[in-house]
Amino acid sequence: MRQIAIYGEGGIGKSTIASNLSAALNEMGYTVMQVGCDPKRDSTRNLAGGRLIPAVLETYRDQLRVGKDEYAISLDSIVFKSPGGIYCVEAGGPEPGIGCAGRGVLTALQILKDLKAFETYKIDVAIYDVLGDVVCGGFAMPIREGFAKEIYLVCSGGFMSIYAANNIARAVQRLSRRAEAGTGLAGIICNSNGDETLEHSVIPEFARRLGSEFVQFVPRTPVIQACEFEGRAVVEHSPNSKEAGIFRDLAKQIMENKKTVVPTPINDLTELEQMYRQHLNKK
Repeated sequence: MRQIAIYGEGGIGKSTIASNLSAALNEMGYTVMQVGCDPKRDSTRNLAGGRLIPAVLETYRDQLRVGKDEYAISLDSIVFKSPGGIYCVEAGGPEPGIGCAGRGVLTALQILKDLKAFETYKIDVAIYDVLGDVVCGGFAMPIREGFAKEIYLVCSGGFMSIYAANNIARAVQRLSRRAEAGTGLAGIICNSNGDETLEHSVIPEFARRLGSEFVQFVPRTPVIQACEFEGRAVVEHSPNSKEAGIFRDLAKQIMENKKTVVPTPINDLTELEQMYRQHLNKK
């Protein structure tokens, strides 16, 4: 089973990338499970027809309230099959003001593992959509505990998104050295904010500086926005569009890419700023 994690700055569009990637992989014939690791539990909305599915931690808390434990949870109550055939899970989060969201993600992943969810559904590819512009220990758990083997960073041409991706690369560097062999950075995906000239220039260099690859450019277009509004993946809602071809190409590239690296992040903020400014000045 391939285990792929999508990280990036909050609001950068990780769930857009993850859900459209899952749908494209499903179309290619793979059995896919997408696990949303975010308390907002909206990762799988595009796959579930626009609705928010119940979260693992909500179900877990319901069991605790009636004096039961995690072993009373059934897979049917936390794993939902989308109309397109993708298995969807939302980790959820703690009650507001109580507990650690990152630890909650680990609890949810552990429940899936204990219930043998991946074996039961014969999953080929697991996609983890992880909240992670600040990679605290909790949100690094999918990497640390060996759930995520291949990490893809999502960023745009905005400096702060590249800054966040660089910070996440620092965490991946640290954890890759301690995790099982093969865990590491697999590539950079651009989810465009509209400044395509800058993005086509600066992001490939950023990927090169990390020692990784620039995998795919996803444009900012009305088609993708319309599909999100309708709660549908692009390959399902607009299968003949240029954008559907982009996500199919992304899925193909990821399945063909078996290479991960221990990234080499830019540790000096001034150096990161200089790299960005050089490309900004070329416009």
